[in-house]
Amino acid sequence: MASPWRDVVRDAAAVRDAAAVAVDAALLAGVLMRTGEQPLSSDVVNYAPFTLLPSAVPRALFEQAYAVQQDFNLLVDAISQNKEFLEQTLASTIKVDDFTAQLFRIYMQVLEEGLAQTVFLGINRSDYMFDCGLDGTAALKQIEINTIAASFGGLTSRTADVHGLVLKVLGKTKEASRLLPNNPSKGLALGIAKAWELYGSQSAVVMFLVEEIQRNIFDQRCVENELWNRNIRVIRRRFRDVFEKGSLDGSRRLYIDGQEVAVVYYREGYVPQTYDQQNWAARLLLERSRAVKCPDIATQLAGTKKVQQELSRPGTLEKLLPGHPEAVARMRATFAGLYSLDEGEEGDKIAAAAIADPERFVLKPQREGGGNNLYGEELRQVLEKIKDSPERTSYILMDKIKPQPALNYLLRAHSPLQVSECISELGIFGVYVRQGQEMVLNEAAGHLLRTKAIQHADGGVAAGVAVLDTPYLV
Repeated sequence: MASPWRDVVRDAAAVRDAAAVAVDAALLAGVLMRTGEQPLSSDVVNYAPFTLLPSAVPRALFEQAYAVQQDFNLLVDAISQNKEFLEQTLASTIKVDDFTAQLFRIYMQVLEEGLAQTVFLGINRSDYMFDCGLDGTAALKQIEINTIAASFGGLTSRTADVHGLVLKVLGKTKEASRLLPNNPSKGLALGIAKAWELYGSQSAVVMFLVEEIQRNIFDQRCVENELWNRNIRVIRRRFRDVFEKGSLDGSRRLYIDGQEVAVVYYREGYVPQTYDQQNWAARLLLERSRAVKCPDIATQLAGTKKVQQELSRPGTLEKLLPGHPEAVARMRATFAGLYSLDEGEEGDKIAAAAIADPERFVLKPQREGGGNNLYGEELRQVLEKIKDSPERTSYILMDKIKPQPALNYLLRAHSPLQVSECISELGIFGVYVRQGQEMVLNEAAGHLLRTKAIQHADGGVAAGVAVLDTPYLV
């Protein structure tokens, strides 16, 4: 896939001028992050890293990703309601992965007590890369689906305007007019607002459950402000605040500091390091409550890598979504090869194949948040070490996707301006709301394009590897 900006990339003076405009435009537009030195204060902020130029994305694959998002929303929701499937799929994982096991224990405890929650809100992001075949044609392949704390819907809502200005400065006005509008923060807020409305208490608040270290606060504020614009009160609390000040009444309504909470929107809670005994107790309290959790714990489990691998087995999608053959076909078309490392012949064979040819695969643990996957020599060393141990069942293997690199400039504060060979990852945000058994809302809510230099195998924007981008459809 040829880059539409080959003439620009080689013009050093034009690039330098455009980069200066781009950085100021990003600051003006609110494409911001707190600094690593002062992550708890907005006194000093900087622009979030982004590409100088929008990246070329094949229009057909972009449209395919949007077309399948409502199917993935339905699938995630179906998995979250299927206790038998989650139990069977995660049986081997919870024996060796303490974090997934603890989530699963809370899930079972809440089911045994009986769900107080009647309205369900899902905000997810399905991430893809463009796999370049031997004949040069690109195919859309799903990397993963994030079912908790899917970020950058806010900042990416402001990035297209920056890229539009950069193209104009470079004399490409016609191309600038072709950039698509994109506002995931509005779409995500729409889902939260619908869940709040169905909860049925005008005085109740939406609680953003946030990290201790909040560098990415402006991304969250974009969604928050959309809710304030609808006159919905928002509070920000951490797990420790819930532990200290949270309580349930007789109907299992959730109260924090005397305020009833209608919706809990998790922007935290997806890595083991978040949880000590107090934070696990807080998570249990939230899950037992009547409040709408985004996501509830069943939906978080639906996003594990082990579930993703199980979905690629023949017949699994049909069982989970009976009577939806078209949806099943659309989803299956995006799957890359995924392989179980469970104990037994199948797992032995694939482990041996990956040790023999590690460049073909990616080794994935049951973790969210970027920067966890293993590649190449590191993959081989880890598999050699755990190949005969039950520990290998806490990982899955996936075919390595091979996108076509393109030249771009990655703009980062305090970093030199230099051209890089880059690859991109497209995420589509999905939002759904279910009340009882009725699906009230099911939509694609916008997109996120992230781009990184090819020497970085893994990691997202928050992990400091990828940068924000805008698709330029070709």
